[in-house]
Amino acid sequence: MSYEVSYEVLAVRYATREARASEMYALHPMYGEPDRGVRMDYYFWLVRGGGRTIMVDTGFAPEVGDRRGRVTLCALPDALARLGVAAEDVDTVVVTHAHYDHAGQVGLLPRAEIVISDRELTFWTGRYGRRPQFAHATEPADIDALRRLDAEGRVTRIRDRHPVAPGVELAEVGGHTPGQLVVLVDGEDGPVLLASDAVHYYEELDLDRPFAVFADLTGMYRGFDTVRELAAGSGGAVVAGHDPAVLTRFTSWDAGDPGFAVRVG
Repeated sequence: MSYEVSYEVLAVRYATREARASEMYALHPMYGEPDRGVRMDYYFWLVRGGGRTIMVDTGFAPEVGDRRGRVTLCALPDALARLGVAAEDVDTVVVTHAHYDHAGQVGLLPRAEIVISDRELTFWTGRYGRRPQFAHATEPADIDALRRLDAEGRVTRIRDRHPVAPGVELAEVGGHTPGQLVVLVDGEDGPVLLASDAVHYYEELDLDRPFAVFADLTGMYRGFDTVRELAAGSGGAVVAGHDPAVLTRFTSWDAGDPGFAVRVG
């Protein structure tokens, strides 16, 4: 992409948990490695510039995190306030996929257009999204909220590639979920690819190692290839969806609290 508008792009860590590699990677024992501790961080992303404020994903509410054993570090309203953003300032929310840790709390943003893959929303509001092997990764209240906002005309359903704003484009890659999106941004310091859960950890790309949760394994591998191709084509920085390394690969937004947010573009 090449546009005159460029954006500040922030990755904001709102929660965390401790887990095991065997929980993170599909069929982990086949790699012949000992199990090990792995931290999983939870982010949302803020894209602002050219008079626009775009959120990529909205995280989960603290009570949802508590129930699922996640540690909330900064609730969404507090994180936005710290960044100088009022809920009414958010023009657009990109929901990269409808899992509980990405699609919660959309109702807190009263003016935002919600952008999501048509395949994604159709799946989760259909008969198979309610089956336990899929539904465990979603919250019924979140799906109901998306359904309601869609009926109210606040949801834009997209397919394949879609420009959200000058210098911000969505690409549908699937794999992890039926309509998993990645976001391409012309950042102030160069192109940025927000991979969300197309790439949870950088190891997934480095070792070609799928995450444990997927709708389509072939699609997840294809998503890795697509992310690599997009990043190579643009020269952009890839931002993984849950990797603690995001906090060290990029510059802290607040040097006094390096665990809160980083500037990725």
